[in-house]
Amino acid sequence: MICISIGRGRHKQLSLDHQRAAEMGAKLVELRLDMLIRTVDLPRLLPERPTPVVVTIRRPADGGRWHGSEADRMMLLRNAIVAGVEYVDLEGDIAGSIPRYGKTKRIVSYHNFQETPQNLAEIHQQLASKNADIVKIATMANSATDALRVMQVARDSKIPTIAICMGEYGTATRILAGKWGAPFTFAAIDEEKALAPGQLDYRTLTRRYRYERIQRSTQVYAVIGDPIIQSKSPVVHNAAFDVTGMDAVYVPFRVGRDELFDFFGECEDLDIRGLSVTIPHKERTVAYATDATESVKSIGAANTLVFKGGRTAAFNTDYRAAMQCLSASGEDLAGDALAGKTALLLGSGGVSRALAYGLKLAGARVQVTSRTATNAENFAKELGVEPVRWEERLDLRPNILINGTPVGMFPNVDETPWNEESLEPEMTVFDTIYNPEQTLLVKHARARGCRVITGVDMFIRQAALQFKRFTEKTAPIETMHRAFKRALSPVRYDEDY
Repeated sequence: MICISIGRGRHKQLSLDHQRAAEMGAKLVELRLDMLIRTVDLPRLLPERPTPVVVTIRRPADGGRWHGSEADRMMLLRNAIVAGVEYVDLEGDIAGSIPRYGKTKRIVSYHNFQETPQNLAEIHQQLASKNADIVKIATMANSATDALRVMQVARDSKIPTIAICMGEYGTATRILAGKWGAPFTFAAIDEEKALAPGQLDYRTLTRRYRYERIQRSTQVYAVIGDPIIQSKSPVVHNAAFDVTGMDAVYVPFRVGRDELFDFFGECEDLDIRGLSVTIPHKERTVAYATDATESVKSIGAANTLVFKGGRTAAFNTDYRAAMQCLSASGEDLAGDALAGKTALLLGSGGVSRALAYGLKLAGARVQVTSRTATNAENFAKELGVEPVRWEERLDLRPNILINGTPVGMFPNVDETPWNEESLEPEMTVFDTIYNPEQTLLVKHARARGCRVITGVDMFIRQAALQFKRFTEKTAPIETMHRAFKRALSPVRYDEDY
């Protein structure tokens, strides 16, 4: 179940949002009474309420805005219980002072907006001992490791527990709460009204992540990177799971470089079956795999991991997707037809490594340039291609120009790694950026009459190949493409993911 948290300055606004939440389909609403700017009037809010409620009056020390006395706050909580509210949120230090009454269920909670303490198990035990029906732990995650520890506490609990993390590192904990037995998770009524850092909105939880379907048996897949907030991988993979009827969910994890291997080591324990790997982890991922394909070994980068039976298989779907894109763009770029063509790679990251491998395998002459000269030189040596100085790139006239840098990516949409005047109609321009699809480089290439391949095509193809690796099923590529395009569109669709 999803509980929509609402907090407004006036009673009328709070009541209107409550009614709106009910019309959206919410089965439970949290009333954040501490956010009211005037004296709380329970008789205005509780009778004839459109949904069951959780009454919360949070102190500033716990991340709330209560401006009255502690005695008044305690009295309001008692009055809400006497009025028969369905749930009341009580911090662990006051729960013992407020007796159980009637049918109101007690959520005994702990909030920490700075960190995730090391003694989570001890904190959980203390909260559970306060006559709790539900234990709630909400902490600030400063690493992926924090998020994993919180999920482990929820998984191992013998009492219903809502254990979630705030901030970007904690997003997955909010989505996966139901898998670990939480009676509900919290959501904002819309994107602009989140009441805690990293809180997702109701629409996203219900449509993109299908939260109400998540249960113990649900298989978990994820995308990892740093940062990860802009990733559209959850959109396409969850759309694919939905249309194929799979009991699976795909979530984002922000994972820092220094905790990468520790994170991998916990995945199978938390029933994470597979990972999509993005910037900046593709190269380092190879060292963790127990089973890597020849392409992964040659490229030196992996973007897909599958965990099974204590082993970790690594794949690179970027390479195959990129070659599919080139082949689909014209017969002169398919297979052996690439032999003798010159390709210039801008950037020396994981996607460029995949393209270099595929192009070289097809017989093309491959050159690489990077804004950091040593990166291009090391790349060229490892992949067996030609390095080019960044300052000299515009002097070249390659048959295929490939942008593997983030130059032009949202929000820096007015940037381009190549001058328009240096583009020639005979060139094929391949921009691996997918947000936006129509980068400045792509716009310039179209204006100059070049053949164009966008990052959207490559993104969908590599995601479809990942889906196959994850599930051993053929990906519903049209569904994935439609979901992706709609996710980038400013227009909202009823069936959006």
